[in-house]
Amino acid sequence: MKYGKLRVALIGAGQIAEVTHLPVLSQMNDRVELVGIADPAVERAVMLSSRFGIDNTFGDYDEMLSSLNPDAVFVCTPNKFHSSATVSALRSGSHVFCEKPPAINAREVQEMMVASKEAGKILSFNFHYRFRSEAIAIKKFVDSGDLGEIYFCEATALRRRGIPGWGSFTNKEIQGGGPLVDIGVHMLDLALHMMKFPQPKSVTASAYCKIAKRNGVGLMGGWDPEKYSVEDSAFGFVRFHNGASLILKTSFALNMKDRSIMNLQIFGDRAGATVFPPEVFAESHGELTNTAIPYAESKDCYKRSIESFIDSCLGEESRISSPEEALVVQSILDAFYLSAESDSTIEL
Repeated sequence: MKYGKLRVALIGAGQIAEVTHLPVLSQMNDRVELVGIADPAVERAVMLSSRFGIDNTFGDYDEMLSSLNPDAVFVCTPNKFHSSATVSALRSGSHVFCEKPPAINAREVQEMMVASKEAGKILSFNFHYRFRSEAIAIKKFVDSGDLGEIYFCEATALRRRGIPGWGSFTNKEIQGGGPLVDIGVHMLDLALHMMKFPQPKSVTASAYCKIAKRNGVGLMGGWDPEKYSVEDSAFGFVRFHNGASLILKTSFALNMKDRSIMNLQIFGDRAGATVFPPEVFAESHGELTNTAIPYAESKDCYKRSIESFIDSCLGEESRISSPEEALVVQSILDAFYLSAESDSTIEL
């Protein structure tokens, strides 16, 4: 470790900060000092600061940034505010770890990327599925060349009735979208990660809202159909300049058998694989083989993701997502919605 403790502050005192970021960061007191938390709902910030031993609370994050000058900032706001909070933190001299999706649109991600470069500070995003044990195991097969040329992936993030009825998940103005930006983005990033981030060429997609606009059975609680303004499912096909392609399927509500499916299937010219569960499909000694990886058990990917960012800030070598990768992810998200709205293929 090249430096001492990292002084960390949080922007946003919502659920993701409470259940994910703060529990992990508070256990890293040998390397991290939690110095402040800001949220317009000051009572939430006060509650979390008391629970996690944070000395300073603010209703305005710019005031926090100027008062505390933290080394690193975790942006845990609703999606609409990712870009503005991130840019402010970077310009104040802080490294930034931002929740997913990167922003509302690619233009905002570009602004975040420019701010990072101008400030000379690290900017990364919480694409924590990369840090699942299963994904790490399969990535070793990919990087070793065992799968050969990866020319097709199928990414799936489906829920039968998994509409989150709390928070702003179903508010398009605040979130920018529904399952595509909430859960689909994880499988999209993981697919691109496995494919080594080829440059997208075109997107053809459809988005629907067929179930959420009426009352129904919810496996994650109820929701208000009158306030539901995002898609409840989206499906699309992505072509890349290197000739590869990707199918992405995502939903909050879909009349399917399973409660939920989160998976990535990878197809190469030498072998194929699934990530959840991790298994490789190949040919050996004149036989078709299926190789399971039974001990790559799912561990705390949130913890690994956060720790990797902290490692990078402290000058240690670590593999974290980059702004350039985030821009590719966001550009595909943008094209998905534009294709669905215009009923056309979007060239990138």
